[in-house]
Amino acid sequence: MRFTLRQLEVFVAIAKQESVSRAAETLSLSQSAASSSLNELERQSDCQLFERHGKRLRLNSLGEQLLPQAMALLAQGREIENILSGHSDFGSLEVGATLTVGNYLATLLLGVFMQRHPECRVALHVHNTAQIVHQIAHYELDLGLIEGECHHPDIEVQPWVEDELVVFCAPQHQLATRGKVGLDELRNEGWILREKGSGTRMRFDQAVRGHHAPLNVRLELEHTEAIKRAVESGLGIGCISRLALRDAFRRGSLVGLETPELDLRRQFCFIWNKRKYHSAAMREFIDQCRELTANVRRSDEIVLPTIA
Repeated sequence: MRFTLRQLEVFVAIAKQESVSRAAETLSLSQSAASSSLNELERQSDCQLFERHGKRLRLNSLGEQLLPQAMALLAQGREIENILSGHSDFGSLEVGATLTVGNYLATLLLGVFMQRHPECRVALHVHNTAQIVHQIAHYELDLGLIEGECHHPDIEVQPWVEDELVVFCAPQHQLATRGKVGLDELRNEGWILREKGSGTRMRFDQAVRGHHAPLNVRLELEHTEAIKRAVESGLGIGCISRLALRDAFRRGSLVGLETPELDLRRQFCFIWNKRKYHSAAMREFIDQCRELTANVRRSDEIVLPTIA
């Protein structure tokens, strides 16, 4: 072969940082060493991998084609290195989770994983669905756990466990004792909802799309806890995952409303880039998630083991 793994490592770092100097810093190299490595890779292969825009380097079409292959080869190389050195550790795992999954499941799931594999360096990034999909598409994360839909052509989507949104209000609200509530009554209420771009908001908008009269959306908030506090304060009614509401329902600080005209079911899903290599850590974490939810009908019924 005319290239080395070190050259590919430098290439990947430059592709991610769009700068030789920043890539050199992440690899603890001098700028001249990183630049020489890239130049040698391009010279040996008689090709150009980046378009130069001043000091900024962006992948050209050939570089875009090479990037996932180079990342996969480096990941496999690290696993081979571990085998040869007698280690069986999992290296690192970068997980992205949407807010409902991230706040109510992913932290505990990763805690269990870290107990089983303390040598693995784990990072969790919590954003809305649109941001997680963007990061997966750009190889910034190994794996995503999302609650919204994803139709990106480069991303594999695998269903995990069913979830359900629920309309809710404060216990002193006039609807709290009504049982089933129709859409005509809901249109007269002020709504406090997640922001556009979140999986929760996308599913809610899909559920009400066939019903023509618009709703009165008073507030859009980025965090489920903020929505719960606003509804508890009497500012309006909301709609978020039943998983995020189960403790509040048990305490009686919030009340769920039956809305038979709305289908608010959805899936939590795993997503990953189709061209990304599945590391041992990634495979193990997915298997662990499936194992812990094997006999669960819905997300709010998940019982996670206590982390000592």
